Amino acid sequence: MFEFDQYLGFLAFLTIVTIGFWLMMLLLLFIVPYWVGGNLREMWKERREARRAKEDI
Repeated sequence: MFEFDQYLGFLAFLTIVTIGFWLMMLLLLFIVPYWVGGNLREMWKERREARRAKEDI
């Protein structure tokens, strides 16, 4: 069926694909939402500070 070299190559391919899949899941489920949420929070803080500075004048 498979020779040992082909078997190792197939295992290396599966390992790389699996690592890529879980890296994409990590990015899409945790890192990107954290980044977007942080940017939205910073924009909200800046607008609130600008509004307060405008009211103080």
